[in-house]
Amino acid sequence: MNTARFGFARYMMKSPFFKQWNNFVRAATMASVNGNAIRTAATKVTYKTFAILQRATPVLISLRTVSGKSIKVVMEENCIVPDVISKAPKCDAKVEYAGGISVQPGMVLTPTQVKDQPCVEWEADPSKLYTLCMTDPDAPSRKEPKFREWHHWLVGNIPGKNVAKGQVLSAYIGSGPPPETGLHRYVFLIYEQKCKLAFDEKPLPNNSADGRGGFKIAEFANKYDLGDPIAGNFYQAEFDDYVPTLYKQLGA
Repeated sequence: MNTARFGFARYMMKSPFFKQWNNFVRAATMASVNGNAIRTAATKVTYKTFAILQRATPVLISLRTVSGKSIKVVMEENCIVPDVISKAPKCDAKVEYAGGISVQPGMVLTPTQVKDQPCVEWEADPSKLYTLCMTDPDAPSRKEPKFREWHHWLVGNIPGKNVAKGQVLSAYIGSGPPPETGLHRYVFLIYEQKCKLAFDEKPLPNNSADGRGGFKIAEFANKYDLGDPIAGNFYQAEFDDYVPTLYKQLGA
């Protein structure tokens, strides 16, 4: 039965019907951007087409579920809860690196791709202040995280989502996982502040590794009464040939 179903699914994916169905699904996922897109696409999918494709739905939908998972589910599946935080955020933070790289939760990138500070956005109230953190719980490796966490970026008192106007506590440093330590998780978390905060942490530059290891974002959040993160994202990366260059930047 399973063989027949998968054979049917492969046939349908090559057919004109699948193209129509895929257009419909894509339009549905973009509903928040353009509500009219659903209606436009839906008119192109006849009832007969839908009835035929419905038989293949269990297989076709399974091919799309990875990207459809919420940030909460993906963080829990990847043990960011409880390794970093006790409760995952409900909303995604939009993280974009140079070259048009948009971080999808859990995707694998290279240190070369993330060497420069990204653009981070989230659903923010322009009248409120926020704290942004990027942290690695897998230092020096996920198997033996004795330096958990090594934080790469920390900015507080951000007005709305204007990170450039926030108070930089730790300047951005890209991923630098040591060789032969496997994939590291690099976690972005956004917290909503109750008021403007007077941070007592020493500002850390991006040309030294001092003060980065042994950090705990959960303890930091508790110290400043930030509560649980309201948004987040993460990617994974392992050693590549850019890492030695980064180590030189840090004085290693």
